[in-house]
Amino acid sequence: MVSGKYGFLNEKLQFPPFHFNLREEGDGKLSIFDALRKKYLIVTPEEWVRQHIILYLTQHHQYPKSLFALEKGIKYNSLNKRFDILVLDREGTPFLLIECKAPEVALTQKTVEQVCVYNKSVGARHIGISNGKVHLFFTYDLLSDRYIQTESLPKL
Repeated sequence: MVSGKYGFLNEKLQFPPFHFNLREEGDGKLSIFDALRKKYLIVTPEEWVRQHIILYLTQHHQYPKSLFALEKGIKYNSLNKRFDILVLDREGTPFLLIECKAPEVALTQKTVEQVCVYNKSVGARHIGISNGKVHLFFTYDLLSDRYIQTESLPKL
């Protein structure tokens, strides 16, 4: 069990159990190995959720690692923003944009709107948001010009 500032590592997330490579850095901070970026990153609650989603998509849904883009900058109305996870389809078109939140952050209309705003620049067919405990996925419907909530993760 981990306590203190890393107590969030003990929270039960709605993912299968995964093995993560964790290490303590010289400054006392805990890092997690990101298999996509092939480097250690400081563990934050949001990063903990992001790493779970990455493994869930790659190991349980066979999303190829080569189709991921992580924490890339985008511009929206002259504002610089960063998305968390973007999965491209096999043709290189944005397929699924996911925004990650810390486990204690409630998923509200405002958090869903955030990923919708980011997607105006990205243009993915599907969007999702997760705090590790709740996962919401939506598909953009061209006919109604709005997002429709779906029951599950879209198939690649």
